[in-house]
Amino acid sequence: MNQKLKTQIAVAVVIIALMIFWGFSMPAGSAWYLVSGLFIGYILTRSRFGFAGGVKRPYMTGDTSLNEALFFMFTITAVVVAVIQWKAAAGGAVLDFLKTDGAKIIPGSQSVKPLDLGVIIGGFLFGGGMILAGGCASGTLTDLGEGAVRSLIAFVFYIVGAPIGHYLRHIYNQSESKVINFTMYLPDSFGYFGAVVITAGLFLLLYYLVKSYSYKRKKAGTFIKPGYEEIEKDLDYDNAPFFSYETYHRLFIKRWSFMRGGLLLAIMFIFVLVQTGRMWGVTSAFTTLGVAIFSNLGIDFKAIGGFEKEIKDAANLLAHNGTIRNIGIVLGATISFLLAGRFKLDLDFNWKDGLIYAFGGLIMGIGARFARGCNVGALYSAITSFSIHGWGFLVFMTLGGIVFLKFFEGKCNIIPKRNL
Repeated sequence: MNQKLKTQIAVAVVIIALMIFWGFSMPAGSAWYLVSGLFIGYILTRSRFGFAGGVKRPYMTGDTSLNEALFFMFTITAVVVAVIQWKAAAGGAVLDFLKTDGAKIIPGSQSVKPLDLGVIIGGFLFGGGMILAGGCASGTLTDLGEGAVRSLIAFVFYIVGAPIGHYLRHIYNQSESKVINFTMYLPDSFGYFGAVVITAGLFLLLYYLVKSYSYKRKKAGTFIKPGYEEIEKDLDYDNAPFFSYETYHRLFIKRWSFMRGGLLLAIMFIFVLVQTGRMWGVTSAFTTLGVAIFSNLGIDFKAIGGFEKEIKDAANLLAHNGTIRNIGIVLGATISFLLAGRFKLDLDFNWKDGLIYAFGGLIMGIGARFARGCNVGALYSAITSFSIHGWGFLVFMTLGGIVFLKFFEGKCNIIPKRNL
């Protein structure tokens, strides 16, 4: 074990100790947000799992192994959520948007929203932004934790864009002329079993489509099987003593498969739902952070209107549960890289690349808040809570990603020209 690895392990241990101290010093409810964030960040980084890769990876290489893991994760999550929601509904709970005073809420039904122009336009902008920024909202947080300065640029402009998108959503909600405004909670029409069957069937169809695409790329000779980095590969563990580098490598360095990452993320997703009664979300906390920063720079959000909750939450960011979880995601990724001896600041880009990252972060922030969520809130949480708007977001986010991939291919260091 070299000195660099030993030093980074020591730093990781210090961060873990500080997180334990912070967790015990906060209310129990908030501590669980920190715990879930740390685990989510660690899992995403250890398995190199990302939602944005579900669009970029097939386009660039033809490999669809990440997509298959995503479909698996969504499906098993939907099955468990169906059981939780069915039990709550049988006990008299109602959907969040139908609640009255004193009514019990079906857990996760806060993610059931209308499919409208905000979802369509916001989803398209978000899809393009995540390609230019090199990751979605959760991916930006994990990449930031890994030391990618690219993600710091995208994150800063995401914070700029989020309040803009939030205000656009506020204005749109006040408009009386909505061309598209369709809300559907699948169990209302098909029952919980039917909702699961439909959801699983749609993912089975997507699985067939991506496998067919991958096969065509292989047949055309344009398929590239992405490999693991040298440090992530298997070592010879058979004859290694327990207290050895080989054992440490297996426990903390060896890359997890996408399937393992997807399964563990599904477990954490259910943990969040059971613990909080809500689905996992990321970007609403970005809006709160943006309000906190720009309020100190002189912007009067009270005069603008539509930011009442964010103004209240921004008064004490370290007591805001969404912000606490996002901090946990960043530090979970940092801990993963430190324990593997891989943490370093990545400055491998030029100023033109930096402008593209900034633009990507900006439109990603605008799109996410206009659509009321990112790949987590408007996609993962929406689809697994059986809201039809999640499928709409998936379609237009994918379209946005593909359009921006085609336009910026070869024009940015993270979107190289494909060798077709």
